[in-house]
Amino acid sequence: MFFSIDVQSDVAIYLQIVRQVKFAVAAGKIRSGQLLPSARVLAGRLAINPNTVAHAYTQLQNEGVIESLRGRGMVVCEGAAALCRRQRDEALAERIGESLAEAWHAGLTPKKIQTIVDGHLKRLANTPPSVHREADDEP
Repeated sequence: MFFSIDVQSDVAIYLQIVRQVKFAVAAGKIRSGQLLPSARVLAGRLAINPNTVAHAYTQLQNEGVIESLRGRGMVVCEGAAALCRRQRDEALAERIGESLAEAWHAGLTPKKIQTIVDGHLKRLANTPPSVHREADDEP
């Protein structure tokens, strides 16, 4: 399991972990029943405070993404993939919407905005995604 923490980001480290776990679950990289690294182990790998990972795990647990199994650790809940896909799609739609609104209010025409979006998608289509689509994701 690979996490990338950006200490320069405005997003709190524990929220970066939460987002990355959700995105990995949504993409099927982490599956229901799969054991997550302990807070201490993950903190060691990321060179961060174990309390930060524990905070992320608590939030994921409260949201129904992971659960604690006595004597085993934290595992991904049954049904978490659908929940995470829905949350991922909503979060990304919001961020894309904010960028589109900024372009619109900056005076760009719909055609210019579409040209910019199409250009970005064309460039992205030539690079492999970090996470591959699951069969139940739309094309």
